[in-house]
Amino acid sequence: MHPAGDDPAAFDQQIEPRQPGDDHGRSGDAPEQPPFHHLEGFRLHRALGRVAMVDEQPRQIEHGAPVDIFISADTQWMAYLQQKNLIQAASQVNLLGNQLVLIAPKSQPFNAKMRSDFNLATAFDGKLCTGDTNSVPAGIYAKQALQYFSWWETIEPRIVAMQDVRAALVSVERGECAAGIVYATDAKASSKVRVVADFPANSHAEIVYPLALVKNANPYAHDFYQFLMSDQARQIFNQYGFTTISIDKRQ
Repeated sequence: MHPAGDDPAAFDQQIEPRQPGDDHGRSGDAPEQPPFHHLEGFRLHRALGRVAMVDEQPRQIEHGAPVDIFISADTQWMAYLQQKNLIQAASQVNLLGNQLVLIAPKSQPFNAKMRSDFNLATAFDGKLCTGDTNSVPAGIYAKQALQYFSWWETIEPRIVAMQDVRAALVSVERGECAAGIVYATDAKASSKVRVVADFPANSHAEIVYPLALVKNANPYAHDFYQFLMSDQARQIFNQYGFTTISIDKRQ
């Protein structure tokens, strides 16, 4: 985000409002104005996460990218920026929550049970797509869940590690992967996949999206920061399947 009149960086592109978390442009009809259009003095620009791999986002901020607000699906990267003194520590909150699900192409579903005595490797033929299990939050959660059920060793050779969770979703939509592990919000946004099973919350680390103001954020970013924790924003986030952690705690 940049105040009106600023010259955005080369990798920043002005965007229209669309579905929260949408990384590849698939969304319903966007409203003519975003719900925060009354907040004057800034324009919304393409977030770093839309043009960079997840592990590159904090480093872009570290190298001086003109960003005012950072939202991540990984608390470790937020902690990284805090250690570098690049965010306003007092502004950091856990904004949203999500759920991990196992999906299949809509036309090729399979049965799966979330039990350690179930053999996931024999439940489907082909590859399993998810985020990179070393660097992408969804992939890290996926590995934890597979290890929890003792499925990791048999499934690992068939995993296709993608640069982000939405790329994994698209691969399953196209039938390039017979299964995928993605966020519930991603699966909900697609009409081409079917949720085979939900991973229980205790099978992986809690999925949270921390929010913080970047150090020296412009004043207009503070208004948008407050909007993201408003009841109006909660309705939007809930519509797309997110839980609203920080907003609910204030009630």
